[in-house]
Order: sequence, then C-alpha cells, then structure tokens
Amino acid sequence: REEQNFSLLQKVTRDSVRQYLQFRPDQSVIILHAKVAQKSYGNEKRFFCPPPCVYLTGHGWKLRQEQLKASGLGESSCQLFGYMGLDSSTDPRTDSFKLSFEEQTDKRMFACAKTLYISDTDKRKHFRLLLHLFHSGGQEIGTFSSRLIKVISKPSQKRQSMKNADLCISSGSKVSLFNRLRSQTVSTRYLAVEDGAFVASARQWTAFTVTLVEEMQTLHSEYTMCDSYICYGCVVQLVCTDSGVALPPMVIRKVNKQHVCLDVDEPVSQLHKCAFQFRDSNHMYLCLSNEKIIQFQASPCPKESNKVLLNDGSCWTIIGTEVVEYTFSESLACHPTIISPVPVINGLELNGGGHVAMLELHGENFSPHLKVWFGDMEAETMFRSSRSLLSVVPDVSILSGEWRWMRQPITVPLSLIRFDGLIYRSSYSFTYTPEHSAPSQANATAERTADSDSLIDTIHQEFTRMNFHLFMQS
Repeated sequence: REEQNFSLLQKVTRDSVRQYLQFRPDQSVIILHAKVAQKSYGNEKRFFCPPPCVYLTGHGWKLRQEQLKASGLGESSCQLFGYMGLDSSTDPRTDSFKLSFEEQTDKRMFACAKTLYISDTDKRKHFRLLLHLFHSGGQEIGTFSSRLIKVISKPSQKRQSMKNADLCISSGSKVSLFNRLRSQTVSTRYLAVEDGAFVASARQWTAFTVTLVEEMQTLHSEYTMCDSYICYGCVVQLVCTDSGVALPPMVIRKVNKQHVCLDVDEPVSQLHKCAFQFRDSNHMYLCLSNEKIIQFQASPCPKESNKVLLNDGSCWTIIGTEVVEYTFSESLACHPTIISPVPVINGLELNGGGHVAMLELHGENFSPHLKVWFGDMEAETMFRSSRSLLSVVPDVSILSGEWRWMRQPITVPLSLIRFDGLIYRSSYSFTYTPEHSAPSQANATAERTADSDSLIDTIHQEFTRMNFHLFMQS
C-alpha cells in the first residue's frame, strides 16, 4: 500500500530540486544535551544539568506555517509545540516535558526541558532523549532523537585511567560550564554567548569547543599530547560553537572546596569542579557576578603554597555536551507529512572511478523510499539496509553538458529525497575532480595527422575549456 501511495505522487524534477538548492527553504531541528546524566535515587529528582535544549531554525518553518494558514487553519492551530522525554517513555504526552517554543531576537525558536531526570528504577547504562514535534492543530511533524547519554551515579573523584576514557574531556570536544552558588539549584547560571558577549544566563546555555593551546609537560603525567585529553594545568581555549566568539587562552585548574590546586595534572572528568586562570596573569580567574562575566583576583593560601582561595563565582562545573541537527525541507512535498524517521548520513565510501564509480552511504534510518541526489542530479540508488545505501555516481557530463574535459573541480551537495518529495539535506558534498591528462581518443582519431581539421578541433577544445573555467569562476 505504501509503495502504491508513493507511485501516485508527482515525480521530483531536476528543475524543482535546482530551485530548492537556490533558495534553501530548510527546516532544522537542533538538540543540545549533556553527554552524561546523574541518576536519581529514591524520591529525589536530579534534573539534567544543563537542561536539554531545542532550537528550530530555517525559513522553511514560516513557509510551512503560511501553507497551513492558506489551507484554512487558524493562527492558533499553526503554532509549534513538542514533548521531550526518555526513549523508554510509553506515552510522550503524560511522562514527558511539554515544550513551548518562543521566538528569539535571531529568529530562532527556542525551548528547553527543565525537569527531566532518570530514576534508579531504570537500570540502563545509556539512553536517548526523544523529541516529538506537533502543530497546535494536532498534526504530527515527527520524532527526533538525541545521541546516547551515559548514566553515572555521581561525579568521579578518582584519577581517571584509559579504561574510563569516555568520562574524560578531550581536546576538540564540546562542553558546557555552569555555576551553582552555595550548591543551590535555583542559583544555577550557565556560561553563554548573547549578542557576541559572554554572559551568565539562568535560562540558556552555550556549547563551547574546548581546545588544547599547549600542554604543560609533567614528568608524572601518563597522558601525552597525542592522547588529546584535557588535563589540569593545560592551557585551553573556549570557542562558542554557534558564533565563533572565543575567550582568551586560560589555564584550567582543579577546584576542591573553593581552593584551586595548582599542582594537579590529572585528566579533567565529567562534572568536575574547575576554575579558569587567565594565562600570564597573577591569579586572575574567570568569574561571574550576577549575569556578567568578570575577572576575579584569587588570594594565595598562607599555609599552602600550592593552593589559592577562590570565591563561589569562580568555581565552574564542566560537562561534555552533544549537538545533533536534523535538516529537511517540505517545499517539494505534495502535502504535509510526517518527517520521521529522519535519515542521517555518518560517512561516505567511494568505490571505483570513472564511469563505474559507486558511492556507499553509511548512516541511520535509511529506507527503500529514498533516492540519493548529487546536486540536482538523481542517482540510481540501491537500498542495502537501514544503515547502508549504495548509489551510482552520475556522470559529470550531466553537469558539464558537451564540454569534453574539466579544468576545475566541481563540488555538489549530497541530499536524500523521499519519493513524496521530502528533502533531507546532509552536511556532505561530492567533488568531481578533473583528470590530469585528456582522455584517450578513439584509434582512428589517435592516428590522425596534425592537419587543419585537427587544429580546428584543438582550438574548439581550448575554447570550451576556457568558457567552462570562466563559468566556474562566476
């Protein structure tokens, strides 16, 4: 029945895909969440910190809203809302957190699930979050999942070994920082970036990429630079993953009862208390004061030379985070439809070359109803499994028309298009590269002498190459 329904739909054309690629009326769902979650015991509720956040971006959301209004639905029926809960949830409307989206100054829609937790009755070591999106009129948009979240009982205070590498913070990974004055939950503030400035926010948090700037080598450290783990005493830099705004290089220090331990070089672990000392400063630390980010002058301990005394605002908790993004477009779909399951491409593998090149796509949620598109060119696609698609690489002549050779590489975006016209845009692209030498001619042509016809042919080839080169530049 499903096959029959798809066969009755209008076929997606190159022109319609070309128009989509020009205007990109995409709809993106971005989920931010922590890599680990502390388990709640008994009647306590340890809410996930930082709370999972959802952002809806792209011009396609407003276009879809206008289409629904045009079909006769009222303003109230076109609003977006959602439910977020654990993947063990049986009914998302009863045991999940309801999300109400609000539009921000940057036109993004934002919501966060503040009261999610995992109890000790759930014996799993890993779980996922599920986001169910709806229109207020009751029409389901789809279900979107987070990445795997590791369940821990409490932050580890032991020195981490390679056996627990998944609890260590690695260079190049994403982290979140939050501060909790006097250990009170209501006083939690998150390091965030708003309008290009660093702030301490009570509502939103920002994912930062933490990178090793240099490593202060120690004789006793079992972690070397090649391991790329963040260790106390290392110089790191925090860069906002969204805006690219960065803090200056800082030395990350371990905190124990509001004291900075200057002689600790062990790896930084999930939910550790830490402090950030500005490099080459006389014990100046990253600190919050209400909603502002300031520098705090720490005091040396009179009895212990290897420690300095901090205030509450300079003690941060660090935790690894994940950002997962789903991008799709309903601009070519015949009617509003359920988006999920959303196919995700995780990797590509090219086999062969020339006229027999095959591209294998590795990922999740693949189905027989998907076609691989190279730019505006549909590829012959073979469904192997929910994790593998195989496609024939379209000949570059479809792009280049009658041009016989390429002078410049051509890069085209890769998309998956469902038979009903739903487009799933990926972050991957495919590049056609020119051959270093001209392709071999037929035997009769190869034996031809350099007469006038051959000369005209050569001039024609150079002319078309030059035209192609100018086209690529423009």
